[in-house]
Amino acid sequence: MNSVGFLGPKATFTHFAVSSMFPTSEKVPFHTIPEVIDAVGSGEVVWGVVPLENALEGSVNLTIDYLIHSVPLHIVAELVTPIKQHLMVCPDNANNWRNITKVYSHSHAIAQCHKFLHQQFKGLELEHTSSTSAAAQFVSENPDLPIAAIANKMAAEEYKLKVVQENIHDYSHNHTRFVVLHKVMKNLETDNSLYKGDKTTLVITLPSDEEAGALHQVLSAFAWRKLNLSKIESRPMKTGLGHYFFIIDIEQKMDKVLIPGAIAELEALGCSIKVLGSYPYYQIK
Repeated sequence: MNSVGFLGPKATFTHFAVSSMFPTSEKVPFHTIPEVIDAVGSGEVVWGVVPLENALEGSVNLTIDYLIHSVPLHIVAELVTPIKQHLMVCPDNANNWRNITKVYSHSHAIAQCHKFLHQQFKGLELEHTSSTSAAAQFVSENPDLPIAAIANKMAAEEYKLKVVQENIHDYSHNHTRFVVLHKVMKNLETDNSLYKGDKTTLVITLPSDEEAGALHQVLSAFAWRKLNLSKIESRPMKTGLGHYFFIIDIEQKMDKVLIPGAIAELEALGCSIKVLGSYPYYQIK
């Protein structure tokens, strides 16, 4: 069965991304990112979808570290989803939403809507929940309380809430990158109208006896081949202070000459290279 595991619960932004890319597949929510990755590794689900990076909050280090150190899966696609936060209440409270005394949501969502909350309410209590969806569920289960949730429209539909203020987030350009994981590298068959381009992600470990300028030599291998790098990030190897590996995103799919040539050059310098994936990326509207 073409099942997809994702970071739950239902009606989160991850669930929205999964529903857009896998509309007919069985969708299985998990509580944590490691649980999703473990489920793909064990064969409990075929695909896994987890967050990798947010435009405001940065990289999701747990995803990166677990893929490198624990379960070596492959990235087979990337999904970029806009993060649009809305204020929602129980339908009976829709006309009096300005009288709410408490707002529930994930800490990141509350932080992303700080300006709106500060300008619209005085003395408002803020309660952090495990997810935006959990906040919507709690509000739906307590219709007699003057409370609201910050979540997406999928959560409003799931828990039958009324959106009283749309797009209350402070930054309109906020997006989250999700990655689709699989046990082997293979093409993901999906809606090509969402296709935006291709990437290749490499994990590079410098030689243990690295000399001054080693990272410069690494970057030079891509520069003179005119391979555009959209991201370079270091993460600790967990073997002691000062030991790092580097994750590099190349704005191109794996070819037969340029990227293999760069890899060969780096290996000749004593670097260790792992191809985490060469995959298409999609923009979800």
